[in-house]
Amino acid sequence: MSAAAPGRRGVHGARRGRGRLAFAAFAALALRAAAAADAFAIDEIAAGVFVHPGRPVALDAPGHDDIANIGFVVGTRCVAVVDAGGSMRIGRALRAAIRARTPTPICYVLDTHDHVDHVLGDAAFRDDRPSFVGHANLAAALARDRALFLREYAGDLDAPASAAEIVAPDRGVAVGRDAVLDLGGRRLVLRAWPKAHTDSDLTVYDERSGTLWTGDLVFRARLPALDGSVVGWLAALDALARQPARRVVPGHGPLARDLAAAIAPERRYLEALRDGVRAAIARGEPMQQAIEQVGRDERARGWLLWEPTHAHNVARAYQELEWE
Repeated sequence: MSAAAPGRRGVHGARRGRGRLAFAAFAALALRAAAAADAFAIDEIAAGVFVHPGRPVALDAPGHDDIANIGFVVGTRCVAVVDAGGSMRIGRALRAAIRARTPTPICYVLDTHDHVDHVLGDAAFRDDRPSFVGHANLAAALARDRALFLREYAGDLDAPASAAEIVAPDRGVAVGRDAVLDLGGRRLVLRAWPKAHTDSDLTVYDERSGTLWTGDLVFRARLPALDGSVVGWLAALDALARQPARRVVPGHGPLARDLAAAIAPERRYLEALRDGVRAAIARGEPMQQAIEQVGRDERARGWLLWEPTHAHNVARAYQELEWE
């Protein structure tokens, strides 16, 4: 007996050792899972309104598929996704976040415009059989962009990347004809805008919470990127400022409570861009000279990702305004 006791203590000690190792492994897995969950943060900014904040990085940097503010709105009947992110990875993470919070069916995926960081996650929701909704111009814009997406962002799609992963809307909203979606106990008002940031800008307003999803009509902190019309964008901001919003989800940057204040820095930049380019054209300066000189005061205001966005903006504005 005396000889057996140490052996039994040895076995129990080994079991305790294995138990500690197993617990340590479990704890490590739990920490990794927690870190993964933290990496895809979801904030409930109002009852039933959830936002995942985008990262302030460039489109050619690691994490470029996760730069837009995206999220979802939950009604008693169904869920509407507002932008699905810039990759299948982000789309799936968003879908998992929805399923972790509600079993309610996903009935709509709403695209605020055609840019890659907002739409490449759409296909992650196809099995839910939602209606994909966007601006009346969105289908044509996606068709125009499809080759670019497949060439430059194939890694953000499932391999082998194919055109089938770039989901065209089955419902379009025309300018001047707002659409209303009933999620059950809450209504979303969808508004299509004339050419501004792009030619397919759509805003989403949740009447119940007073939350306005502006898409990329509003940038905060990150420099606005012009792919549409600088004149049209300023006109859109004038109209947008009259919207009855209590919460603002911009396409990029921090959320806001005061819509007019959220718009003001962007308006100032776009006015400086418009006026500076017009003056350069009036002086007969070529585009490259305008790129080097227009908007220099705005650079000192701390806009994120000034390079190369501003040069692109000046070139687009110049192309638009030289024919006024």
